[in-house]
Amino acid sequence: MMSKPTTDADALYKEVHRRMVESGEWDRILRVLSAKLSEQGWSDELYHRAKERARIMDPPLFKTILEEISLHGEATVPLSVKRETTAQIRQFVKDQFEK
Repeated sequence: MMSKPTTDADALYKEVHRRMVESGEWDRILRVLSAKLSEQGWSDELYHRAKERARIMDPPLFKTILEEISLHGEATVPLSVKRETTAQIRQFVKDQFEK
């Protein structure tokens, strides 16, 4: 199996991710994101949706439930949370690369 060539965008993503992890910013943003999603009931709604899906499946298939819930979860993240998280990442990138 051949791997695809690394693009400049891929290399930049990896560098930003590495810096975020090393600085602790990655974990900080994940904690804030998790708290915001929990505050808005998103986490509970997703949990209950997965639980209901598993209840009606016979037998419950983890992979199928995960795929369905992942798609739903990505589509239902509140816009305010997306914007806030994106702004935090943009600020980090600006601070790191515009010195």
